[in-house]
Amino acid sequence: QVQLVESGGGLVQTGGSLRISCAASGSTASIVTGGWYRQTPGNQREPVAIVSVGGDTYYLESVKDRFTISRDNAKNMVYLQMNSLKPEDTAVYYCNARVRRTYDFQDYWGQGTQVTVSS
Repeated sequence: QVQLVESGGGLVQTGGSLRISCAASGSTASIVTGGWYRQTPGNQREPVAIVSVGGDTYYLESVKDRFTISRDNAKNMVYLQMNSLKPEDTAVYYCNARVRRTYDFQDYWGQGTQVTVSS
């Protein structure tokens, strides 16, 4: 079991910056990727940024060059630095941890943190 707690969301103006954080606890040694997803009403949750234990990263095309994901393995933390924010970045952001099991993977989710970008 892995528990995830997000923090750092809020309201920011267009062009502003925010950093959201995710603290993991529990069976963190089994985590293979950590990442951030976002969801808006009526839409599916989409991956925004993901980082592997090896440091490989994935970014949603629309956030490349604006968002940066990082992880601190010693503290079991994952961060998402969001710069040059746009109104279309408004969403609930969820922290995700993917854990390796014997034959497959298990996804764990945080409770979500609201990010609102005003125009």
